[in-house]
Order: sequence, then C-alpha cells, then structure tokens
Amino acid sequence: MTIARTCSNDEKTQRAGEDFGLLLRAGDIILLTGRLGAGKTTFTKGVAKALGVKERVTSPTFTMVRQHGCHNSQGIETLHHGDMYRIESAGEVADLALGELVEENGVAVVEWGELASEIFGPRAISIHFEVHEDESRTLSVHGEFDETRRQEFAEWAKR
Repeated sequence: MTIARTCSNDEKTQRAGEDFGLLLRAGDIILLTGRLGAGKTTFTKGVAKALGVKERVTSPTFTMVRQHGCHNSQGIETLHHGDMYRIESAGEVADLALGELVEENGVAVVEWGELASEIFGPRAISIHFEVHEDESRTLSVHGEFDETRRQEFAEWAKR
C-alpha cells in the first residue's frame, strides 16, 4: 500500500506538514529525502507549527541540528530539526545522537535523511519528496508501521 499525498504549492506542503505533525508521537524520527528545493524545510515548518513551536524555523544546514521547544497536547516537548546535507558518513550521523535526543519526549525531523536511514532503519518514518514538472510535489511515506499508524498516515494522505 502506497501512502502518498500530492501538494500543488508551498502553502499546501506546509499544511501537509501541519497535518502530519498532529500524528507524531514522542520518540518519532522522520527522515525527509528529495532534491534541493523539494519542500523539506517548508514541510518541517508545518510540523513545527502543529507541535506548537513559537520561534522561526529555518534549515539548520550549518548547525546540523536545532532544538525547538514545543507546546502541544501530544506530550512532545522538543522538536530536533536536523539537516544532513553536509554530512558525509553514517558515523557522522550517529555522532549527533538523535536517537537519544528523541527519547526525552522529543521528535526529530531530519532533512537529507538518506544517510540517517542507515542508522535508524525501520524505526524511522521516511518521507520522500518528488517534484513534478508543474512544481507540484508528491510526498510518499515509508516505514514499518503498526495497523493504527498505517491508517492514520493513510487518512493524512487523503487530505
């Protein structure tokens, strides 16, 4: 079963992130993949909004990981926003200790998450961004989910 949502513009990509953020649970790790300009940061801004992040969210390309305090009813206290664009090995990803960070009532959203998938494997939720000629994008969700989560993500895809 393919779980995918198509977004025609940045506004709808951010809305997809907001809707997805409402489904997150403490400990989730979301790996975003896709070409430059595909909408990964825009999606993350939506996730941050859903989690009640108050400060401005920007791509942490040079800092690797930024932490944002969250205010929500989901029990998620911190959004760890990572960017692996400048990372060259899975070992460098492991050094960031994102797995340990999310254990403290946090979630992680990692842009350029290809290398991180080697570290987190099936534990992570992967979202691939495919950009089409008309600049719309399809967000495809992959991972090993229980039936409840699969249903939640399938409902998200229909919005």
